[in-house]
Amino acid sequence: MTEVEAYDVILAPVITEKSTTASEHNQVVFKVARTATKPEIKAAVELLFKVKVKAVNTLNRKGKAKVFRNVRGRQKDMKKAIVTLEEGHAIDVTTGL
Repeated sequence: MTEVEAYDVILAPVITEKSTTASEHNQVVFKVARTATKPEIKAAVELLFKVKVKAVNTLNRKGKAKVFRNVRGRQKDMKKAIVTLEEGHAIDVTTGL
């Protein structure tokens, strides 16, 4: 996997209160491509951040219907990956990719 392909798999870090709490348990949450598999996500994180990945858990979130100023819209479907890192490894997602 090249670095360009890795950036196609890992789209963005998810920075929420829940993901910040997960970082205390050596976990990082990323928004990933909907077609990405767990081995692809693991390889991409290891390549981009030079860390050792212990496990990858994924979840698919269906897009929600929203109303903003009387205009109905729909959020896109999204896939998230919760990446657990080996002991001694860390990623600071506040610095950006």
